Amino acid sequence: MKIFQVLLSVLCLASFLGTPACQKKAEDRPGTGSRRLSVVTSLFPVYDFARQVAGDKANVVLLLPPGTEPHSFDPRPADIIMLNHGDLFFYTNIYMEPWVQKILAGISNSHLLAVDTSSGIQLVGRSAAPGPDEEDHAAGMTPSPDRQGVPEKIRQQRHEHDGMDPHIWLDPEYAIKMVENIRDGFIHKDPENRVFYSDNAAAYIKQLAALDDRYKTSLAGCRKRIFVNGGHFTFGYLARRYGLEYVSAYGLSPNSEPTPGAIAKVTRTLRANGLKHVFFEELITPRVAETISRESGAELLMLHGGHNISKDEFRQGVTFLSLMEANLVNLMIGLQCR
Repeated sequence: MKIFQVLLSVLCLASFLGTPACQKKAEDRPGTGSRRLSVVTSLFPVYDFARQVAGDKANVVLLLPPGTEPHSFDPRPADIIMLNHGDLFFYTNIYMEPWVQKILAGISNSHLLAVDTSSGIQLVGRSAAPGPDEEDHAAGMTPSPDRQGVPEKIRQQRHEHDGMDPHIWLDPEYAIKMVENIRDGFIHKDPENRVFYSDNAAAYIKQLAALDDRYKTSLAGCRKRIFVNGGHFTFGYLARRYGLEYVSAYGLSPNSEPTPGAIAKVTRTLRANGLKHVFFEELITPRVAETISRESGAELLMLHGGHNISKDEFRQGVTFLSLMEANLVNLMIGLQCR
């Protein structure tokens, strides 16, 4: 079935490229007419940030299908087709999306601008200590591979994030930097609308700054300063931002299974700190969190990592800000702030 689907996609691509409607004309390029930018994004936070900045100047598409767990995602032939006709591709970072190498290596669109939204952000390892090669992660804006080639750093990626924590969007300060990188990508591609993109980005950055202030104020007086997650190591940047301790059952990769010893350690942490809740993540069966809950008596609470949203959430118009507001409510419960 997979072979059939690939062959079908290739045939569709050949047919698609052969139609006059698919061939880009100079007058259709952004800045030379009324055509809206075609923008592809990787994960949900990048998708939502790009929508806020783009307004009505672009069609923004989420590459990752709603409901799909991002760590198990592999690009499809249809994704390459989409990018071969796109103007901009925004992705989180090479540690979160090692499949970017497949995307960039498989396209022939010299018009596409790929933007690493983590440019200018220091990624750290699980220990929250700077990694040995943080200064070496991919540049912020890279031309398509037919002009520059896929960076060696991307080609060497492994699925386990290479020990680096890629979940930068959960720190509002870093989310703001991501929005700025997205803004710059739009301006680079469509300089005639510089003021429009700048104003939209500034307005959204104010909302992110206000969110940051609410987190600081709401979590400042909590009785507990530690929380436990039965999933993988997602919330390191969030914990670091607000001076919290954070323990997870998994490592950075959700594909690794926690050992019985790790589960026992997490259970002991809950009991030793008088915690009444253990968190679980979206789109992952909370089997380990449920085991910890049974062993410790702690109740389960959702803490949304924001990687992706469900199909229902997508239809309901859930936003990054609404996810983070819901996270704050549950964190306040888990940290016994009331």
